[in-house]
Amino acid sequence: VAGNFDVEFIEHLPPSCRVICHNGAAASSGYDQIDVKACADRGITVTYAPDPVTNATADLALWLLLGSLRQLNPSLGSLRRGNFKTGIDFGRDPEGKVLGILGMGRIGRALKARCEPFGIITQYHNRSELPPDQAAGATYVSFEKLISESDMISINIPLNPQTRHLIGAEQITKMKDGVIIVNTARGAVIDEDALAEALDSGKIASVGLDVYEHEPMINERLLKNERALLVPHLGTHTVETLTKMETCAMKNARRAVLGEPLLTPVPEHAGLQRSPSNCTRDV
Repeated sequence: VAGNFDVEFIEHLPPSCRVICHNGAAASSGYDQIDVKACADRGITVTYAPDPVTNATADLALWLLLGSLRQLNPSLGSLRRGNFKTGIDFGRDPEGKVLGILGMGRIGRALKARCEPFGIITQYHNRSELPPDQAAGATYVSFEKLISESDMISINIPLNPQTRHLIGAEQITKMKDGVIIVNTARGAVIDEDALAEALDSGKIASVGLDVYEHEPMINERLLKNERALLVPHLGTHTVETLTKMETCAMKNARRAVLGEPLLTPVPEHAGLQRSPSNCTRDV
């Protein structure tokens, strides 16, 4: 599916529509454009593709993190202006830095694993603490502790009414001076005006963004600030990942036609029917 599946659209779907197969996932290529409650009210189950997006999104998050640490964007700008590295601020090494992962789901855990070889110390906040095998050495902390004690913060939570503008001016004020923020989830989790203000003031050292509050429109202040490393929602933008996402959607569609349990219903619909495994399972 593509586009906005709001209440009005869903009400016009035929009664025979029982399943909507989406090829996105919660924290990267999200399904927030689908009103899953309205679907449930109509007896429609929505599926998504959480597994295929994990590696590509975590790869990009790490790239944005390292690029922000090393002031990659200002250096590229200086080079293209013919100044080579004249006037470029020194970057910072990742070793020993504390990374706060807000949302330790599939992508958050994959990012944590990628950060280990760099000597990065990881703490995380979820609605609930993970079992030790899933946390893999990351320390569970409160939301307040995560934002106040992290050198770098990675946003890895889905967008919903509770998480919209979860990071705003009040939260940024509590962060360390010179903090780095990376967002590969959903732009509106962060108040973009507050983010731009803090970046301009120097409170935030640099940001690495793949998503934006009003994309494809981007805050002009972010565009003008070279300490903002910006890419146009590329988290899953690889040939291999897109193929896996589409395959997952088609596997769910095939099961729907055959009357078999769906592989990956969205969490809000998990209780509507049994889910046997994930999209790596053969059907």
